[in-house]
Amino acid sequence: MHLYEVLRRPLITEKNTTLQALGKYVFEVAAKANKRQIKEAVETAFKVGVIDVNVANIPGKSKRMGKRIITTPGVKKAIVTLKQGDKIEFFEAAK
Repeated sequence: MHLYEVLRRPLITEKNTTLQALGKYVFEVAAKANKRQIKEAVETAFKVGVIDVNVANIPGKSKRMGKRIITTPGVKKAIVTLKQGDKIEFFEAAK
């Protein structure tokens, strides 16, 4: 898997912006990506040092559309901890 296919989009929520003060950034990643690939992708894309990567698989939800019940696709998110003093400028502009 190519490194730029691993990171889908940054997840910017109120909870995630409080994690930024601790040097943790949250991304939606490809479902088949592992921790090593996520670490390489963040280090390459943003030129920062990564200490730790935590991954969570969020299952899809059942929704009702008329008579039908559909399931929304699940997502995989990664919480990336950076080295002391490193920042991702992309997230700093969102504040």
